[in-house]
Amino acid sequence: MRKSLHLLLTCLLAVVACGANAENSAVSPDKNGGQNPPPQVVLQTSLGDLKIALFPEQAPVTVENFLHYVDSGFYNGVIFHRVVPGFVVQGGGFDQEYQRKSTQAPIANESNNGLQNLRGTLSMARTNDPNSATSQFFINLKDNHQLDNRPMQPGYAVFGQLVEGLEVIDRMAEQPQGEHSGAFSNAPNTPIVIERAYRYHPEKAKKATEKGQEVPAAEPAVESAAEPAASPAAEPAAEEQGSAAEAAPATAP
Repeated sequence: MRKSLHLLLTCLLAVVACGANAENSAVSPDKNGGQNPPPQVVLQTSLGDLKIALFPEQAPVTVENFLHYVDSGFYNGVIFHRVVPGFVVQGGGFDQEYQRKSTQAPIANESNNGLQNLRGTLSMARTNDPNSATSQFFINLKDNHQLDNRPMQPGYAVFGQLVEGLEVIDRMAEQPQGEHSGAFSNAPNTPIVIERAYRYHPEKAKKATEKGQEVPAAEPAVESAAEPAASPAAEPAAEEQGSAAEAAPATAP
């Protein structure tokens, strides 16, 4: 009897532990109850690679939008123009000359998807208008719960998380700043460049590695091959200046 009770208690504790570790899980259950690996993207930056798992089940509009920019080549050559140590690293909107790139139309805010702004997660940057996100995103350097969705207060939509590259974003936060002012006062002195962004397929990568070949990137979708059209109206200056979170302090609390 004691053995049975001990076994039952052990099983219950295991279930609770699994549930706790499932928060912001990068694996989405399919309709058949199995496990589908999420789509992944690699950002090859001048400081190292970032491998990202996306959340299409929880943030379908945001993931589709992000993949459009990836597939079109939009992110190739853009910089991380805002780096706030202890808070976020932000990029996806400006080239190496600090010129803003034209984007497609803004998307709906999906911050009510249950995902939290934890360390290593990716969220969409926007202005005070919740539905103003376009191409800019940020990666949380720490847990930033003040950016999460709240009743009557839209948050910043989490749509992915790093599966590799935490040390890279920490390295970004260590880069010297101070040579830029105004809108780019938090820009590193030496630009951190996204040299290439592409979809990553683990199975194809495994087979290529076994054959000693270069890991293949996904072919861009035909409808995403063209450069995104400019938004019909100019966006507020706040986003142009690279604000990741208007409602949060300028630096981490």
